[in-house]
Amino acid sequence: MKQCYKSLVLVSVFVLFFSSCANYEYPSQVTIGDKMIAATGQSLEGNPVVIPQDFAGQETLLLFGYKQDSQFDIDRWLIGLDMTQTKVAAYEIPTIQGMLPRMFSGFIDSGMRKGIPKDLWKGVVTVYEDGDKVQRFTGNLNPNNARVMLLDTQGNIVYFYDRGFSVEALNEVRSQLTQ
Repeated sequence: MKQCYKSLVLVSVFVLFFSSCANYEYPSQVTIGDKMIAATGQSLEGNPVVIPQDFAGQETLLLFGYKQDSQFDIDRWLIGLDMTQTKVAAYEIPTIQGMLPRMFSGFIDSGMRKGIPKDLWKGVVTVYEDGDKVQRFTGNLNPNNARVMLLDTQGNIVYFYDRGFSVEALNEVRSQLTQ
């Protein structure tokens, strides 16, 4: 039992050390009108996704979450979009930086699949390898807040909001849609 406890403490210290080494705070670099940076991820269905390339030809709302607490904002966005019958392709983008999460990405994705109905897996794209790159671009100050980005049909940023959710922000997104 004592050996098990020592191993657990050692693993915990290892996890804390490496997760703290991989976390940095970045201000947002997003400029309206610019093209969204390229980032690769994988849908919970297991299909590779290249952002924004794979969304070309449709207006797309990206809901970035950097921490599990971001899900609260993302859920409110999805409910708001549904209740207002907003017609836009919306994707949840859990974006996790660091080497340790990449090592456990299969475990993390499996946990997400357990909590998300299978018919919604296509709309959830996890980004690990480019997680730091995306966070550098969108900013990760106040990491519990979801980042919301509306792309036009060419992948250009038409709207960006990094303060979680508000009805005013939802109405702004709706006003930017061309459909």
